[in-house]
Amino acid sequence: MSTQESIADNLQCVRSRIHEAALACGRDPASISLLAVSKMHPVAAIEAAFRAGQRHFGESYAQEAVEKVAELKALDGVIWHFIGPLQSNKTRPVAEHFDWVHSVDRLKIAQRLSDQRPAGLPPLNICLQVNIDHEGSKSGVAPEELAALAEAVNQLPQLCLRGLMCIPDPTRGDEALRQSFAAMQKLFETLRTHYPDLDTLSMGMSDDLDLAIAQGATIVRVGTAIFGQRNGTSAPL
Repeated sequence: MSTQESIADNLQCVRSRIHEAALACGRDPASISLLAVSKMHPVAAIEAAFRAGQRHFGESYAQEAVEKVAELKALDGVIWHFIGPLQSNKTRPVAEHFDWVHSVDRLKIAQRLSDQRPAGLPPLNICLQVNIDHEGSKSGVAPEELAALAEAVNQLPQLCLRGLMCIPDPTRGDEALRQSFAAMQKLFETLRTHYPDLDTLSMGMSDDLDLAIAQGATIVRVGTAIFGQRNGTSAPL
């Protein structure tokens, strides 16, 4: 089987999982978007997924991502999401080349993205990353500091606040993951009482997307189940 056929088959399997998980919890499958995490995978793999109907792709490393965006600019309709930790010295290329950033966790980063977003482009769609499990080694705003960050980001002119993102600790078991996703859903619904246009809850990966969908995820970020293991790592995404 060719790489293109394999990726197309994998995409179909993931879409079926999303469909079944949505129906199992009484949700409309169309309310959940699939973000194909293409970081550390070659351009050819992205092209294969694109030919299989995938349009949303997630990248985590600014230099690698910008090179891919440039190489694939002929693919009409690709929507690029930046999902990795973002340092202040890397905000400009992301502001200039991406449609979404899921990993904003402090005002300094948001301010730079707004200031550096080209005037001719639509506002950059933003999700605030929440450190839902209070992990010391993980990026994300603390849940108790979320409201203040959301208020500040919502006022920045070149950004459009869309919702929240999280990466719970995957080693704690399904029940702990379910609780983390449920806590994220509660934060999201609370925030929507102040910002009713929020529509995005980005959570769930290859191994736990079913749990995330049951707790309200609107975007699931899937890499391994589509593209296979990335070079140099065995961790699922």
